[in-house]
Amino acid sequence: QVQLVESGGGLVQPGGSLRLSCAASGSIFSINTMGWYRRAPGSERELVARITSSGSTNYADSVKGRFTISRDNAKNTVYLQMNSLKPEDTAVYYCKAGAISSNNYRFLEVWGQGTLVTVSS
Repeated sequence: QVQLVESGGGLVQPGGSLRLSCAASGSIFSINTMGWYRRAPGSERELVARITSSGSTNYADSVKGRFTISRDNAKNTVYLQMNSLKPEDTAVYYCKAGAISSNNYRFLEVWGQGTLVTVSS
């Protein structure tokens, strides 16, 4: 079994910054793509950014130039640096990872529990 634990959410003023972290643990053989998604009130969950195991990234148009995704493969951790935050970035942010279990070498799609980011003055 593989678990993801997110941290770093909170309340920030418009124009401020936050850094989210998501650490994977458990029976991990390898982790492939990791990503961040978000769900704003009254909206569907949407992709924010994702990064492959080799470091290739892609971003939602709404966050390009403001958010940066990175990962530390040795720590099985993915980060999301969020700068120039706007009220419309307010959402629950979820981490997602594609992992190979060391128990049975099967592919797992794993989600974290979510962390709330509120951008407000």
